[in-house]
Amino acid sequence: MSSAAPKALARAPHAAGGAAAETQPPPAVGGRLLVLDGLRLVAALMVVAHHLVRGPWGVDPADLFGGLAVMATFGWLGVQLFFLISGFVICMSSWGRSLGEFAVSRVARLFPAYWIGLVLTTAVLAAWPVLRGPLPAPESLVNLTMLQSGLGVTDQDWSYWSLGAELRFYLLFAIVAWLGVTYRRVVYFCTLWTIVAVFSTTWNQGWVSAMIVADSAPYFVAGIVLFLIHRFGPNLLLWGLVGLNWLIALYRLDGYPAVVNFHHNWWIVAAVVTVFWAIMIAVALGAFRAVRGRSWVTAGALTYPLYLIHQSIGQTLVLGLRRHVSHWLLLAGTVVLMLGAAWLIHRYVERPAGTRLKHGLAASLRDIRNIGRAGNAEGAVPK
Repeated sequence: MSSAAPKALARAPHAAGGAAAETQPPPAVGGRLLVLDGLRLVAALMVVAHHLVRGPWGVDPADLFGGLAVMATFGWLGVQLFFLISGFVICMSSWGRSLGEFAVSRVARLFPAYWIGLVLTTAVLAAWPVLRGPLPAPESLVNLTMLQSGLGVTDQDWSYWSLGAELRFYLLFAIVAWLGVTYRRVVYFCTLWTIVAVFSTTWNQGWVSAMIVADSAPYFVAGIVLFLIHRFGPNLLLWGLVGLNWLIALYRLDGYPAVVNFHHNWWIVAAVVTVFWAIMIAVALGAFRAVRGRSWVTAGALTYPLYLIHQSIGQTLVLGLRRHVSHWLLLAGTVVLMLGAAWLIHRYVERPAGTRLKHGLAASLRDIRNIGRAGNAEGAVPK
């Protein structure tokens, strides 16, 4: 394909003006973006550093780890980078899929690793409750649904709060998948979500802000729009949405709990978030297309299992062994152990179980369609 071809394809939604053009899958430019796998691992390691370097050491972490402890203070921002990447990837992966296919892909992707991470965390907290004990059985069991935040139940691992935000994002984007993912509908969705998220804070309806993930919406929306820029080319409206959500994200940081609790300098936090925006803009504009190598795929594969198991299990190890092992050795050993466990979870649980779950759910969807067609053909509702 000539170098002019992708540019011509990128203009297709604007030039064609028809629904047929909009429903076509986006033009493939450079294949899989491996740099996103690397960025996801960077984001995960930021969060790991935040929770383990600043973990329960019994003394000021700066006395043990010096400058690393200072940098780890800002590691919570890795979640914001996750959300930016998630918006980009979910929009990319949902194109050309029906609502059922979108739902199946998300369930198969999220739950197998989550279940094993939850079981391991619960087992460690029960067997070695130096950090804290596990939740009562009813709350532990409802955590299996990943719907605990909606039921007002505590997360078994405190890092799981972000999974609730991700899940609500998927539910919102499912509306677009239900209608059919097109360039125009995605733009409308992002514009409407931005507006509703902004004004929800003045409606005195807490459930609205919670359902539309108002605090995290700027990251998800910006990620989605940056995917459109990557696949179809930039225009003033898309840049406007990216810039608007950047400004909203910076404003919301001022009252963000992590900023308040850790007495962060807003300018530093804002600068880190701005760097995230700049990196993702560079990704959208194709600056990292030359990134190649199987190691990037492996890095991306480790990310989700690592995030699921690192906090409660890692802090239990720190608290239980800090008096017996050198702090640097304990920190390094814990991180290496978490990475190794993450690889094992991915290789022997996430991949095989995810594949089986995906096939099973896809077969269920086919049954629903086939039974529905048979019932319609007979003129009666099937029993």
